Amino acid sequence: MNVTESSSNHDHLEQMSISELLTNINKEDQSVPKAVEKVIPQIEALVKEIVPRMQQGGRLFYIGAGTSGRLGILDASECPPTYGVEHGMVVGLIAGGDKAIRKAVENAEDDENQAWEDLKEHMINHKDTVIGIAASGRTPYVIGGLKKAKENGVLTGSITCNPDSAVAWEAEYPIEPIVGPEFVTGSTRMKAGTAQKLVLNMISTSVMIQLGRVKGNRMVDMQLSNKKLVDRGTKMVMEMLQIDYPTAEKLLKEHGSVRKVIDHIKNS
Repeated sequence: MNVTESSSNHDHLEQMSISELLTNINKEDQSVPKAVEKVIPQIEALVKEIVPRMQQGGRLFYIGAGTSGRLGILDASECPPTYGVEHGMVVGLIAGGDKAIRKAVENAEDDENQAWEDLKEHMINHKDTVIGIAASGRTPYVIGGLKKAKENGVLTGSITCNPDSAVAWEAEYPIEPIVGPEFVTGSTRMKAGTAQKLVLNMISTSVMIQLGRVKGNRMVDMQLSNKKLVDRGTKMVMEMLQIDYPTAEKLLKEHGSVRKVIDHIKNS
C-alpha cells in the first residue's frame, strides 16, 4: 500500500491564496505527531536494543537517500556538539556520498549494493546498529544495506511511512509512522520527512540520555564551540553550583565542559 504517493487531500493548490496554502499545510502537519505517537512502542523496542550495544562500544549508522539520507546526516552530525560524543559514534550515510547532501546524484539510490560498501568503509561489526530511512520504504540502497547488515549479525531498524514495505521487511525493528497523503502529492519531504525527523530526534535523544550524556535535563557534555554555548554552559554551572557568572565562566573555560566542572568540585 503506497500511502506516500496517494493523492493529496487538497486540490487546485495553484488557486489558493497564500493564507489558504499555509493554513492547509499546517492542518496536514498536525497529523504527524499523532502518527508518531502510535509508533512509540516500535521506537522503544529499537532503543532498548541499541543502548546495550553502544554501551559496549557499538555505533549507530543511518542509511538513506535524498531527504531521508539528509535527515540521517543531520541527526548524526548534531550528536557530537550536543552530547560531546566522538564524531564516529553516530554516522549518517547517504546514497551518492557527501556530494548528494547538497545536490541529487542521479540513480544513486538504485544501487542495492552500495550501502553495504559504504558501511564496510567504517569497519562495521556486530556491536553496531544500522537504521534504514526511506519514506516510501522501497529504496534499493536502503533495502540492500539492511539485508547485508542483517546477514552479518548487525542489529537493523528502519523508519518508513508506508505500511509493510520492502525496507521494513528487511529490518528487525521497523518503525512505521503512517502520516497519509502529502499536501503536494508525493512530496515526502513534507509530512513524511517531518515524521522521520521526529523519530530520529526520539531515538538519538533517548539513546544519549540512557548513555549518561544528560544530567537532570541539561547537556552537560556539550561542546563549547561558540559564545552562545559558552554562555549556556556558564549559566548551567552558575545554577548547579550557586555561584556568580564570572566564577562559573572561569571554571568552565578551565575544565572544558559542565560535567568536568561539576566532577572537579565534587572531588575537590
